[in-house]
Amino acid sequence: MSSTAYFAEIHPDSSLRRVVLWSGVLLAAAGILVILNLPAHLWLKLTISVVWAALSVRELRLSCLGWADCLRLRFSSEGDIAVLGADKQWRAAEWVSGGVLLQKAGWVRLRNHRGVVFGELLSGDARANSHWRRLQVIWRHVGATM
Repeated sequence: MSSTAYFAEIHPDSSLRRVVLWSGVLLAAAGILVILNLPAHLWLKLTISVVWAALSVRELRLSCLGWADCLRLRFSSEGDIAVLGADKQWRAAEWVSGGVLLQKAGWVRLRNHRGVVFGELLSGDARANSHWRRLQVIWRHVGATM
């Protein structure tokens, strides 16, 4: 395969998206419980709790917006990334720092064409999936610089 045509196409898993969503909800609730147990005035704890809840809801909403417009991810050998939107059009996306790729799982952060920053939890098996294997090779070559 030519290096110019070398890419990995990954299909996000809806069950992994639910894991991310529900863990975010649970961690937001845990954060509110921690805030309410701080040794501070009640009005301060309530204010911080409202701000925490608003920021958590905003982050989860942005994730859902990003996921709604991301049917597939395509990682090129040059380090470019494209997202297949709900309208079946491939659009360029940008890497956002904070991603990691392990042998069977990974976390990538992206900014889509609308400017929405979201994370995608990925999983795969290099033995059974050639695209996952290619993604690992691409990540080793260009992922560390992103």
